[in-house]
Amino acid sequence: MKVAVVTQYFPTSLQPWAGHSAYQTLRLLAKSCDLKVFYPEVHYLAGKGSPRIDPAYQPSDVRVEYIPYPALPLVTRPLNGWSASGRLLPHVRRFDPDIVLNYVAYPDGFAAVRIGHILHKPVVLTAIGSDLNRMSDPLCAALTRKTLREAEFTVTVSGDLLQTARRLGASPAASAAILNGCDTEIFRPQALDAAREALGLPMSAKIVTYVGRYDLRKGLGELIEAAARVKEQTPELRCYLVGDGPDKVVLQASIEKHNAGDWITLVPPQPTGEVARWMAASDLVTLPSYKEGCPNVVIEALCAGRPVVATNVGGIPELMDATSGRLVPPMDVPALAAALQQTLEIRWNAEDIASRHTRSWQDVATDVLHVLEQTLRDFRP
Repeated sequence: MKVAVVTQYFPTSLQPWAGHSAYQTLRLLAKSCDLKVFYPEVHYLAGKGSPRIDPAYQPSDVRVEYIPYPALPLVTRPLNGWSASGRLLPHVRRFDPDIVLNYVAYPDGFAAVRIGHILHKPVVLTAIGSDLNRMSDPLCAALTRKTLREAEFTVTVSGDLLQTARRLGASPAASAAILNGCDTEIFRPQALDAAREALGLPMSAKIVTYVGRYDLRKGLGELIEAAARVKEQTPELRCYLVGDGPDKVVLQASIEKHNAGDWITLVPPQPTGEVARWMAASDLVTLPSYKEGCPNVVIEALCAGRPVVATNVGGIPELMDATSGRLVPPMDVPALAAALQQTLEIRWNAEDIASRHTRSWQDVATDVLHVLEQTLRDFRP
């Protein structure tokens, strides 16, 4: 089976950790299929020139071709699906796939569906969360709904997101949730003391770790406020925010405002193995996000045997319960502070937490392969 993958949700030379869940799935799927990624790279025609992706960059185990298409910032967003599909079409046609797989509903999914219909090939759309939860404007929302209606099959990363996709137009008979997994060889229980020694962290500290994008919609403003409250009761508290993103300066200002520079630390993005070490060194991992699909950081923390304090949004409640951490409402600083404090006070059993969370990327790839095979069997041009 030849599979053309149309998505920008994928690693690049500029963002080698982007599209982690898609990449981990596709590198395993490529062992069972002749698979190639077609990456629609937006090239803005006005405003400041942005860095270009190195076209020679190839993540291991997956072939990828970066194909530029023109756009104007904000102005052409409703047209980007059309523009991307026009530039991608001859490249996908030459590859001659049996089926088209996509990640991110708009504009990538719109382009994938249009290409599939022109080539008379079935399309499997994958919604990751932000593409359905944060649609930018009414026209793009309408194009997203059109994409969901016209795809032969829709996959979502959580049951909660599946209901959203169906409300927006995905067929109940041709849609399913396939939850993310993780690399269970890397994310597994490890000795806390050894991890702290390797990272140079204080042995006696109570450590709270966030891993992800520096984006206020991830609840990081609330996290800093809540951590400041916990610090009053737990002087040994240390908080590490591992990642990068557009709101880094805002976070730095908030840390300074709370005089927390000596115990809240911003840590640059880390490769997967180091992320696992940071989790192993933590007393808990937190994700106080406003909206989510199926966040990998929660899965990875649980597989590593660490309790999680997160918000009860999106697919997070499908991943954990009170036996592995605490759930709180989004944007609720008092509730978040109380959950952090309570979770720090409990003696958790890492092996027990990890034993209930064993879903691997191979499990995900197998599920996706079954959907592709079934969609191809059912397809009538």
